[in-house]
Amino acid sequence: MRTKRRFHWIVAVVAAGALALAGCSSGEDDPDSENAKESSATYAVITHASPGDTFWDVVKNGAEDAGEQYGVTVEYHSNPDPAQQSQLIDQAVSKGVDGIAVSMANPDALRESISKAVAAGIPVVTLNSGVESFASVGAITHVGQTETIAGQQAAQRLKAAGVTKLLCVIEEVGNVALDQRCNGATEVFGSSAERLQVDVSNVAEANSKIKARLQADSTIDGVLTLNPLIAIAARDAIKETGSSAKLATFDLSGDVVDAIKAGEILWAIDQQQYLQGWLPITFLHLYTINKNTVGGGLPVLTGPGFVTAENADAVAELARQGTR
Repeated sequence: MRTKRRFHWIVAVVAAGALALAGCSSGEDDPDSENAKESSATYAVITHASPGDTFWDVVKNGAEDAGEQYGVTVEYHSNPDPAQQSQLIDQAVSKGVDGIAVSMANPDALRESISKAVAAGIPVVTLNSGVESFASVGAITHVGQTETIAGQQAAQRLKAAGVTKLLCVIEEVGNVALDQRCNGATEVFGSSAERLQVDVSNVAEANSKIKARLQADSTIDGVLTLNPLIAIAARDAIKETGSSAKLATFDLSGDVVDAIKAGEILWAIDQQQYLQGWLPITFLHLYTINKNTVGGGLPVLTGPGFVTAENADAVAELARQGTR
């Protein structure tokens, strides 16, 4: 599977890999020594993923594929508890890794640990969450999407589809990026939008909560989920209650793509999470071997894009292979 995925590289990423190779052969006095240095590099990827979250499996695939391409070690760790995630960063600093890629779902909880990594001379790239905070902690750049804008665009599309009252389902307490998505949607719908808090680690309970809300308020005619696991739970809840609510979601999985093709989900916002794994390793490695920086103080955006019934076939097989 890992070999198959390499055939689906994006041209810009391949170009970045070519630049890395160019940096390896740019006239160093001792190329064998330089190659040994590169192959010994270790990069830590530390995210707030919960166990079994298919979205983050794709991020991990991207990071590991990049590591394999560049001949470096990628150590992937995750913990949804901000305090535990902070400890993982501290451990990577103590180990003396060559770079850290980290998601900042809870910036306040991670700020001290990330700042310590930067102070220790370890380059940091934030990914997925942290677009407003990466510069203040000294990260090279951020890889992801602007969540408030993505929420606004999602709501505008739902309004155009005829939705008048929206339920925004949020699956992690304290996750700033998820709050921003619902905030963006609320800016468009105003008082006709409400939130429902669920727990991504308990999908069955999430399904029950969504069903209960749809049964309690038949005027809810639109549901926006922020996670592919919860999207499938919402799809089932809509079916089981006989609701006519229209469903859309953030982020892809194979099940979500199949549901789009079946007309059960209108569309999914695609932030290309494979790139959120691949690009931080690419950027950290280019910094290690060639002192390259990217973004010019701005984030590197991987979304939002939209996967709809019109283009779902094109990404279905890629989603099954773990790259979309």
